[in-house]
Amino acid sequence: MTAEAYDYVIVGSGAGGGTLAARLAESGAKVLLLEAGGDPCNEPADGLPGQYRVPAFHARASEHPAMSWNFKVNHYADPAQAARDDKWSAGGVLYPRASLLGGCTAHNAMIYLAAHDSDWDAIATLTGDPSWSARRMRRWARKVEDCRHRPVWRWLRHLGLAPTGHGWNGWLRVERFEPQDAWRDVWMLWQIAVAACAALRGIGGGILPWLRLALGKGDPNDVRVAGSEGVWYTPISTSGHHRTGTRERLLDVASRHPGCLTLQLNALVTRVLLDEQARAVGVEYRQGERLYGVCARPSGEDGVRRQVHARKEVILCGGAFNSPQLLMLSGIGPREQLDAHGIRCQVELPGVGANLQDRYEVGLIYRMQRPWASLAGARFAEGDPLYRRWQLDGSGLYGSNGAALAVTRRSTVCEGDPDLFMMAMLVPFRGYYPGYAEAVYGAHDRLTWCVLKGHTRNRRGRISLASADPQEPPRIDFNYFDEGGEQDLQALVDAVQMVRDIAGPMQDASEELPGGGVRGEALKQWIRDNAWGHHASCTCAIGPREQGGVVDGNFKVHGVSGLRVVDASVFPRIPGFFIVSAIYQIAEKAADAILREPPRGESP
Repeated sequence: MTAEAYDYVIVGSGAGGGTLAARLAESGAKVLLLEAGGDPCNEPADGLPGQYRVPAFHARASEHPAMSWNFKVNHYADPAQAARDDKWSAGGVLYPRASLLGGCTAHNAMIYLAAHDSDWDAIATLTGDPSWSARRMRRWARKVEDCRHRPVWRWLRHLGLAPTGHGWNGWLRVERFEPQDAWRDVWMLWQIAVAACAALRGIGGGILPWLRLALGKGDPNDVRVAGSEGVWYTPISTSGHHRTGTRERLLDVASRHPGCLTLQLNALVTRVLLDEQARAVGVEYRQGERLYGVCARPSGEDGVRRQVHARKEVILCGGAFNSPQLLMLSGIGPREQLDAHGIRCQVELPGVGANLQDRYEVGLIYRMQRPWASLAGARFAEGDPLYRRWQLDGSGLYGSNGAALAVTRRSTVCEGDPDLFMMAMLVPFRGYYPGYAEAVYGAHDRLTWCVLKGHTRNRRGRISLASADPQEPPRIDFNYFDEGGEQDLQALVDAVQMVRDIAGPMQDASEELPGGGVRGEALKQWIRDNAWGHHASCTCAIGPREQGGVVDGNFKVHGVSGLRVVDASVFPRIPGFFIVSAIYQIAEKAADAILREPPRGESP
């Protein structure tokens, strides 16, 4: 084995790890970033890098074998109920993750939507740390965002006028889709306009929703209207209508600070190295391509075993599935699980892997009278007419993630901020299963209203070890609707009815899935059978150790020195509607906390 030393060793290059590594390197620290995948976007082949860069191709990106990790998850403990979902196959339901430089920022839908203020204020209350308050957390949002979709306010900020709360000088460019091609599709514009008006009328409150729309111009991140019910566009993280994320951030910092940031790709971390005082001193990893068992084309090899030492800290940023798995493989977690797999328990921490949460989503699919004219000639592949237009100047529908309109509402069981997000997409989408991208892109006469239930109540999900072999994935059990199930089900029933009210005035739109006759108990059962999610979080939660917490308010793992977790797993409750912006924020916050840490002695 080889052993090298860095100030910080960071595991994972996604929204958490990539953001954190770049910021620490910019400060002058010597940082090693370990990523289990490679960077296939540097080697054009099999649709790459186009499937990465073109926003409209994100479904293809999530299934590309060079970058996909195909986890199988269990929605229910009852096998009979689980099998009612036609997306289920042997082993569970597909849950796509990405393994390459940039992590899941390389295949997500790029939606950049701020968390609710209440999400941050709840963590401030839990930790007793006012730096987690929504007001204080906006500092980190501004550090991330380079807002390009409010040009008037972008100019007026030079005069000291900045009421929207946006960041203008961050590293992540955020744009909105400019529908140049859509203006030619008058029929589509009419359908969307009719739906928007119906949605605004359904909110109630007279003229108030219309005034909010006028004030915020449809921008859901404008702090003057954020957190309210309304009709919105969806800001996306693109630069010139090309995908951008932590991959671009890391490559930029590595080129500007080559002595500070080292990117080690195809490095599957297998355990954290702890000394006798339960201090993290480094990690062990295996060097090789496609070593993890959920790779689309696993190599079946063991890789070359290596070790690397951290003079200051090890920071895990593998996400809600892999960070708890890595902690347990390292002897940190519930004793009974570690004992069952012959792993010596070095730090007993029962909360590791518990508290798994996600949002519930369902898709209402409508068949339109005729295909969308704006998609004429679209094959969602390189070389078609829409691709050539995008390639020329980033224009056209391929510069979009497919979302045409978004609506936020409160359900009848809502207890605070709006808990329903309903998004109209010009494709058929009913969740994830092998080959789903072909179905999404194969029909040009569908409209899907994707319903997302935020602030879900279920905290009974769990990540547990299936094996002591680090190349095998953990067992993932969401235990859908196990806690607060009736309330969450009712919220989704409310959302379906809201969508039906919105879609009702649309011309020549017939409900294909679930079908207009599916109501009452039958609708609840359809929701149970078809719901999915893709924002897994909360498995290494911030909180007191005795209450199941895994890390403190500074991301430090309880009972271990020199070890932190900074990714989606640290949220006590799943925040907002889309999680990536919140992860960027906590990574910036974590960098600040780490850099403020008093110096400590070097690792032996």
